[in-house]
Amino acid sequence: MKCKVLKKQNNSDMCIVCGVDNDASLKSVFYELEGGMIAGVTTPKDIHQSYPNRMHGGMISALLDETLGRAVQIGKPDIWAVTGELSVRFKKPVPLDKPVICVGKITKDTSRVYIAEGFIEDEEGNILATSKGTYVKSDVSKICNGTLGEENWFYVEEKLPETIEIKNADFFEKNA
Repeated sequence: MKCKVLKKQNNSDMCIVCGVDNDASLKSVFYELEGGMIAGVTTPKDIHQSYPNRMHGGMISALLDETLGRAVQIGKPDIWAVTGELSVRFKKPVPLDKPVICVGKITKDTSRVYIAEGFIEDEEGNILATSKGTYVKSDVSKICNGTLGEENWFYVEEKLPETIEIKNADFFEKNA
């Protein structure tokens, strides 16, 4: 399903998932999509491997956690949260040097916490990993001992794609 891109989210300087200045980062780019979904687009490299040609499970978990954690900011860029609990199911190896999309969506939202679910899919539409997480909403100053500034949380200019193909966009309805 082609999903309309509504907005691109900020990147960080040193984040292991989206950091533009971190050589070990996945350099993921996150897009807010129609239907309340968020998509993280990345291509894992050799530095992210466990066994040859496979992405490390910790990096898979980090990508899912970052994606689910960013879902709360869809339409609310000033809301922040920290991970309370995260479960991951590894279904198939996540390949290196091939693009993957990590998709997340909030499934329950309260005043203090939210629950989100998501998955990583490859270009053929294979679901490679799934995840569910509980996130505790918190003021950004408590999360990072101060505030995020333009030096470490910023918009990276690029031409936005009009749509992103999410082959398993019905995942959230199937798991409801």
